[in-house]
This record gives sequence, C-alpha cells and structure tokens, in this order.
Amino acid sequence: MAKGDPKKPKGKMSAYAFFVQMCREERKKKNPEATVNFAEFSKKCSERWKTMSGKEKSKFDEMAKVDKVHYDQETKDYGPAKGGKDPNAPKRPPSGFFLFCSEFHPKIKSTNPGISIGDVAKELGKMWNNLNDMKLKEMYEKGIADSKAKGKFDGTKGPAKVARKTWKRKRKTMRRKWRRRKKKNCCSCALWIP
Repeated sequence: MAKGDPKKPKGKMSAYAFFVQMCREERKKKNPEATVNFAEFSKKCSERWKTMSGKEKSKFDEMAKVDKVHYDQETKDYGPAKGGKDPNAPKRPPSGFFLFCSEFHPKIKSTNPGISIGDVAKELGKMWNNLNDMKLKEMYEKGIADSKAKGKFDGTKGPAKVARKTWKRKRKTMRRKWRRRKKKNCCSCALWIP
C-alpha cells in the first residue's frame, strides 16, 4: 500500500521508461510464465536503447511529451503545493539577540559608515557577549511581552526545537556508549575482551 495521498498524481515517465515498459510487455507476450531476472533484463534493454536510431526513439519521446503535459495538468488540478505553510500562522517572537541587533545595528553603522556587513555582525556579537545577564533577560522578556501584546505569538514553543534537543541528547548518550564499548575492545575491530 502506498503512503501519502492516493489522489496525488504519479510522476511523469521518461522516453526510456516507456521503452522498458514496451519491452516488458513484449517479453510477457512471448513467455508469459517464465521468470525474469531483472538485472539481465535491464542490461538488455539498455543495450537495445543505445543501439536504437533517433527515428525509433522519437516515438517514445513523443509519448513522454504527452505524458509530461498530462502530468502538469494533473498537478495543477491536484492542488496542494510543496511547503504548504500557513501564511496566517503566528510567528515566534524575536530572540533577545535579534532585538539587541535591531537596536544597535544603526548605531554601529553611523559610527563606522564604511564597515562591511560581516564586520558589523562581529562587532554586534562581541557587544552581545559583553552584556550582563540581567540586562539580557529584561530585553528578552520585554520582546516576548511586546510580541504577545501585538498578537503575533501565543507563547508556546514549537515542536522543532524540542525534537532537536531530544535528538541531541540521544546522540550524546550513543557517543558515550560507543566510547565505553571501544575501551573494552582490543582495537577498532569487533573482538570483545571480557
């Protein structure tokens, strides 16, 4: 059983795919009960495809073009586009660092007009690291409160960061186990020393 939406259009076929399909049908007509070794069959098909002239291939090219037009029409009628993100979904509030950058970026640019973007970012990073924690916390809480007041954010965290943190934790424990196991092995091979 296929995963996903059953109404979703199937992928378009290439000229070579139509050719292999025709070869398969010919083989079934000749030997309906014989088993087919896929590796041999595909080698024979590719050799036959390479030796074919452009005139013979044009029939399959035409079939592929018709299938492409048909596929394009089906995808237009199907509807859901890739990356179906809701444009009206609430956005997360900017972090304390982004609030800090938006505040101090113009000041740095005005004092150093010829400075590059990368140098501005480095300077902002240095300034951010030199801040004390109380000021940082106040700015961050103020930013979240402002975003909540504007109605852009409901205060809940998204699942992406939580999943990322759990994956990092799992990876750390796996590394620890692997290091312990390596210490008990005689070398990098799998021989176990009791």
